[in-house]
Amino acid sequence: MGQSYLLGCPDGGEAALSKAVGQVDREMSAIRDAGRVKARERIAVLAALNLAYQLADGSAPAPSAPQVAANGSESLPDLEGLMRRLDEALGHDGQLL
Repeated sequence: MGQSYLLGCPDGGEAALSKAVGQVDREMSAIRDAGRVKARERIAVLAALNLAYQLADGSAPAPSAPQVAANGSESLPDLEGLMRRLDEALGHDGQLL
């Protein structure tokens, strides 16, 4: 999303890091482009939690492959479902949005 960071990784891990950066950037851009969330910090939290949920659920796509809907178009993350899961996880601590 237009930000640059200096990152380190083990020798030989540059390609994996680059794929991870691309995946996070795609996830954040999809959330931003959906138009419901504007704050960069909230977009980052939603993207991180969505990616972590996908990993834990075993539904994470390959880092180089975008999610594709049944109609053949790239699908956006389920923002409503993600926000509902976040609100449930936050419980009495308050809602994210």
